[in-house]
Amino acid sequence: MKSWPWYGYLILAAIIFGLVFAFFFKPRNEELQKLRADRQKIEQEVQVLKAKKLELDKVEADLAGMNKTLKELEVIIPQKKEISDILRRIQQLAFDSRLNITKFAPKGETRQVYYAEWPIPIEVTGNYHNLAVFFDRLSRFSRIFNVENVSIRSSRTQTDALTITSAFTAKTYFFLEEPVVPAGTKAKPGVKQ
Repeated sequence: MKSWPWYGYLILAAIIFGLVFAFFFKPRNEELQKLRADRQKIEQEVQVLKAKKLELDKVEADLAGMNKTLKELEVIIPQKKEISDILRRIQQLAFDSRLNITKFAPKGETRQVYYAEWPIPIEVTGNYHNLAVFFDRLSRFSRIFNVENVSIRSSRTQTDALTITSAFTAKTYFFLEEPVVPAGTKAKPGVKQ
């Protein structure tokens, strides 16, 4: 080796460098490129998952808001009839308004698609001002009440507290768990009948 010309050493160095490059650096470089591609793919997946997480958070916030709204609406239109509770509250409203209930006769419900109407014919005695106070308090009741078919007539015997007799129908509503399917129509798939 000592007798080699200078370019022989250069060729030997090039061969050693080529072997080192071929057997050490090239596989490492390919492995590094593969790792970079995997990293980019994972970063893209992370970005997609972050976007989905934001969407999920938004959906959960919307769901929480809708549940809150549903709870508020269930106070106005509950899922069940509460006959005793409604009777007690209407009696209390009438008492607070200085009216006497002479008739309270709840009728059967009328089913609609998503709710049912429940008419309650009521007859009271008192004076006109107290009847107006009663209707005002009924309008502020937590449940929805519509007052229909109001008739007012003067009492046979007149006193300061008793001048009129009034008959009306207070109609309230409650939510049906399963919607009513009108007769003659087919239910949509996935909808219970």
